[in-house]
Amino acid sequence: MLGTALFFGVEPFPIPRRDREMDIGHFYFLSDQYFIDFPDQYLMQNHETVNGVRHDRPCFYAFKDGTTGLFWMIPFSSKTAKFRQIYQSKIQKYGKCDTILFGDVLGHEKAFLIQNMCPISPKYIQNEYIDSASSHPVRLNGAFERILIQKATKVLALHRRGIKLIFPDVLRIEQELLK
Repeated sequence: MLGTALFFGVEPFPIPRRDREMDIGHFYFLSDQYFIDFPDQYLMQNHETVNGVRHDRPCFYAFKDGTTGLFWMIPFSSKTAKFRQIYQSKIQKYGKCDTILFGDVLGHEKAFLIQNMCPISPKYIQNEYIDSASSHPVRLNGAFERILIQKATKVLALHRRGIKLIFPDVLRIEQELLK
């Protein structure tokens, strides 16, 4: 959304609002610059190439941290069988799993990897995930979205208290972004 400014004798002009460049609950692809500025072997990198053509992967779901104002990005994967095994292993070992969740994106089951989430600012967004059939931003079912945000917020709070549930060094990245 654009705001306007009015100076004496000058027509209003658009001012980009940094807080509106991203929307909560939308999906985004990160720019390569993010991975250059925050090198971490546990971040899910932009890397997929099909027939020699680079594709924007992975895609991330955005939610906002009410404490810092930063957005947090949760990657999702179509490799549901792989992550279902990991999920089941965690259930057997710990009796629960809050770091992997399964939900539908455009009618296909995906694994949401809270364990790989990371903080971001809008300047690191490459583009938004748009449904080619409707030309609208891709969204989640409201009930699933509430559960996803609830679990991600819980995992982040536990991680901040020293219980390592997120693979990348997200607290270091968060501090750099807040500078």
